[in-house]
Amino acid sequence: MGIPMALPRSILLIISGSVAAYKSLELIRLLKERGVEVHSILSKGGAEFITPLAVSSLTGTQTYHDLFSLTDEVTMGHIELSRIAELVLVAPASADILAKMAAGVASDLATTALLATDKPVIVAPAMNHRMWSHAATKRNIEQLTADGIRVIEPTEGAMACGEFGVGRMAEPAEIVRFITEHSSARSGVLKGKKAIVTSGPTHEPVDPIRFLGNHASGKQGHAVAEALAHAGADVTLISGPVQIPTPAGVNLISVKTADDMYEAVSKALPADIFVGAAAVADWRMTHISPHKIKKHGKLSKLTLELVPTRDILADVAGHKKRPELVIGFAAETDKVADYATTKLKNKGCDFVLGNDVEGGKVFNADENTIVFVTAKGQTNWPKMTKRAVGEKLVQEIIEHYSQPKKRKSAS
Repeated sequence: MGIPMALPRSILLIISGSVAAYKSLELIRLLKERGVEVHSILSKGGAEFITPLAVSSLTGTQTYHDLFSLTDEVTMGHIELSRIAELVLVAPASADILAKMAAGVASDLATTALLATDKPVIVAPAMNHRMWSHAATKRNIEQLTADGIRVIEPTEGAMACGEFGVGRMAEPAEIVRFITEHSSARSGVLKGKKAIVTSGPTHEPVDPIRFLGNHASGKQGHAVAEALAHAGADVTLISGPVQIPTPAGVNLISVKTADDMYEAVSKALPADIFVGAAAVADWRMTHISPHKIKKHGKLSKLTLELVPTRDILADVAGHKKRPELVIGFAAETDKVADYATTKLKNKGCDFVLGNDVEGGKVFNADENTIVFVTAKGQTNWPKMTKRAVGEKLVQEIIEHYSQPKKRKSAS
């Protein structure tokens, strides 16, 4: 039996300027059917596609649109409006409103309410595929994510402009599902649980200039840490050198080497959940040269003497303070499912997420393809963003804690 999912009792729906605004009417209908009280703000751009009357006829409440309307300000000030609901949802979220949110602009009622709200915010982007893939939009999404705002990824398909690509707003039913899971997380399903997440690469020094490392960006580990924090867990993120923002609501411990990471993990225990998402170097130098190793004369070969690094995942799984859930990642270039299954058994993990990194198609990328392995078997997850992988993993963790615990028989 899974944890019962529940929608918020009330939602403030902000409808911005996109042809996808027509989907908001169906979204309102689905929310109302499930007993959600819906309040709405219709931006000037949104009103070019649907009318305030159409929105109000479905919500059963007044549709607000003018920041400086004396009537609106008397009956419902913009500050009060920003906090009237348990959740703020921007659907559709145009490229324009995402940019304003990321910059903290408050130029109309919608952006003012977003800046003033103290409630969780979810956005469902909708725009041309080239706008969605533009560097500026990517930066804005990264900033919003760092600010703690949830993003419902747009889908691929034909667009109103006649082009094809990723940028279509998620379907209303999918948005409702996402909100349901998000609300359960925000209500603190994992509140009281302590989680440790490792992320990024480690750098093993060769001399004062060079090191042994890998191409890991930390995007996946950071996404897991973010999702756990959103679910209410107390998260310690132990990260090697990365160039990405620290997720909101986590305690960051920065490390460089595998030994540094091992020590940080050991000090962070005990915990309820451990997720080893870091790409820890398997080897380190037996002796680090105190000086730069020079290429002398005709020297054509250099032999480095290496020894294995500490096996952090196996040590955590076998620790006297072993977390209830020990989760590992297996970055492989072939036979991903086989190696992930072997890692589950050999390391003593509860879950292993295998991913195919052949040709560098995962490192530094925004998407991942996962083989999810447990003692019960394996499941192939579809290709999705690393943020979505983090959220899906947290749902598996939530499901684990929802299972009735077996009682030990009396001796």
